Order: sequence, then structure tokens, then C-alpha cells
Amino acid sequence: MRVAYLTSRYPAVSHTFVLREVEALRREGVEVHTFSVRRADEREVLSAADRREFETTTAILPVSPLRVLGAHGRALAASPAAYLRTLWRAVRLSPGGLRGLVWQLFYFAEALLLQAELAAAGVRHVHVHFANVSADVAMLATGFGRLADGDPRWGWSFTMHGPTEFYDVAAHRLPAKAADARLVVCISDFARSQLMGMLPEAQWAKLRIVHCGVDPSQFAPAARQDGGEPLAVLCVGRLVPVKGQAVLLDAVGRLAERGVPVHATFVGDGPSRPDLERIARERGLPVTFAGAVGQDEIRRHYGAADVFCLPSFAEGVPVVLMEAMAMTLPVVTTRIAGIPELVADGVGGLLVAPGDAGALADALARLAGDPALRRALGDAGRAAVEAGYDIGRIGPQLRAELAAYVV
Repeated sequence: MRVAYLTSRYPAVSHTFVLREVEALRREGVEVHTFSVRRADEREVLSAADRREFETTTAILPVSPLRVLGAHGRALAASPAAYLRTLWRAVRLSPGGLRGLVWQLFYFAEALLLQAELAAAGVRHVHVHFANVSADVAMLATGFGRLADGDPRWGWSFTMHGPTEFYDVAAHRLPAKAADARLVVCISDFARSQLMGMLPEAQWAKLRIVHCGVDPSQFAPAARQDGGEPLAVLCVGRLVPVKGQAVLLDAVGRLAERGVPVHATFVGDGPSRPDLERIARERGLPVTFAGAVGQDEIRRHYGAADVFCLPSFAEGVPVVLMEAMAMTLPVVTTRIAGIPELVADGVGGLLVAPGDAGALADALARLAGDPALRRALGDAGRAAVEAGYDIGRIGPQLRAELAAYVV
């Protein structure tokens, strides 16, 4: 089986789960060609695996105007009807307004560049992560290929993560994309249920649940000291408002006021970093901002922590939680979307309401005073990851799903 993977930027430190999935499919004998709408920023290519993928991934952009004109000229000459029908389809998919129309024309231009690359490589099916620009480009590219060649093998599929697409269903044209795709891989029951509400019952069968995953052998449990102080809290993720890092800073301040020794480390970077650093500085909070790190280094941070905390307001099923749980870190996170499918409250971790700094502080204080509970939650968390989120099992499952829907 031969497929293409397309994302907006690949590889990227925040999308390591895509790389793991590609590697898992290749181990199952699938020939995977990787494409990126825009060339990845080399500052995001932090690990050895990232660098290998960066060298072999085809980027559509940046591109010279002459190359765009050449690709479109050849497509128009080869099949004027397919070219015009695909252009009209791109226009009809516009969410409205001049800006929306212009972006759709960009997607059309990129789609024919992608289609030419796919045709040259002998690839007819494209899989994308997220129902964003990459989904628009894949839908138009494979649609043109099907019209121009009359080849039914041209098709596409996508992985539904959420929550971004669920915030503005109309702008993402989510029902239209889900209806057009041959297969929609949903990472959680929650994600699948949201799409079920947008599609007729006859199309529910193609909404298949396949979890994201990690390799538990790569995240072996670390030896930890039960009596150490302060409590070492780790938070990994992009520094953006929706991740709720400001709530964790508030909780750290509350713990300090109670006399609970604590130190929080934030791994990641993003637009919120200056504000978060200012809050920490003004309140004199015991925190460290470590910046973005690659997979080669992240395990050291997990190994040095006592507790992992992800106070997000919106998530799919965070892979960083899987990584932390695989390393037997007890987790404190929010009761939202697909997270309770991974973290059973009081079993594999503690769940709190999003945005509630008091509840977050209480949960961390409870773990600070109970090393036995930390061990029990950590052990149960690793067992949950091994049972349902092991990439070694997910690779064959995903291959089977693709094989059932790829013509």
C-alpha cells in the first residue's frame, strides 16, 4: 500500500505524534511519502528523527511563480474540464468574503502542485492530520486527479483531533470535508461523537477510532525519590492561552502561600511566554521556563519530575499525557473532551475542572503529601498507555483501516 501524508508543516516539535504514526505505518510495510504545505522551520526540527524526516519531506511552499504557472498550465492542457470544475469547487468552498475567496484560490494553486507531485510518485491517496489547510489542499488535489484521470484510486482521508475545528465548524467546512473523505480517523470517542452529529447515519461507519500513541519502551519509568522536596511539577506544551499555563502559575502561588514546597518547570515555547515570565517574576514564583526541546531531550524532564500537570482549556487527547504516564508520572489535568478516555480520575491521575486554580492547587497538594498515591497513579497510568495507546499496536490497526478504505 502506498499513501501520502500531508500536514501544514512537517516535521514539527508539536506534531511528533504524526512522525511516530508515519514510522509505525512504515514498519507495517506501508510506503509513506511525506508532504508539507509549507517548509518546516528548521528551529522546530529538534531531534534526530525530525532531521531525517525534514530531509525526505517534499514542501509545496515556498515555490517560484514559474513553477506554479507550469503546473497549472499542464493541468489545464491535460484536462480543461477537470481544471475548471476543480477551480469552481474551490470557489464554492469559500467561507465567504474576499479574504476567504483569496485563500481558497491559494489552496487551489497549492492543490495542483501537490497533485503533480503525487502523480509523479505514483501515489493516489492522501492522509492529513487536522481539518485545516492541508485538508482543503488534499480534497482539491485528489478531486482533480479523479476527474482528470478517471482513476477511482484518487482519494483522501483525515484524522479528527479537535478541538480547534469544533470551535468554528462553518469556517473549517467540517461537515463537507467529513462527507467527502473516504475515511475519518477519530482519536477519541468524543471526536467521533461530534462528527456523528454533523453527518447522516449512513456515513457513520467511516468514522473509525484509532488512538494516537507512544512507544512505552522509549519512555521507560524513571527511579524517583519519595521524600524529596520541593514537589517537582512539569508542564509540557506550547505556551499559548488555551493550554492554561497561567492557571498553573496561580496554583503554584497558592501552594507557596500554604507553605507547600513546589517548583514548576515549563517545557515549550510560544506567544504567551513573555506574559507568563512576567507573572512569575512579579509574584516571585518558583518556576523555570526551559524552552522547546526535542524528543531526544524530553525524557530527561519527565524523569526529573514528581508530577505532570496539563491545565488545558481545550485538547484532543494530548500525547504529552501519554508520554508522562508511560514514565509512571502521576498526572493532574482537566476534565475536558477526550482526556477522561485516557485518564481515569483517581486511577491514572487526578482530573480537575478547567480554569479552577484552587482545585488544581488542591490536587497538587494532595500528591505532594502522599508519595504512595503518586506511585499508584503512576503505575496505573503506564498500564493504561500500554493497554490502549501503544504505537506498536496502533500501527497495525491504522494500516488495516487505511487498507479498508484506500482503493
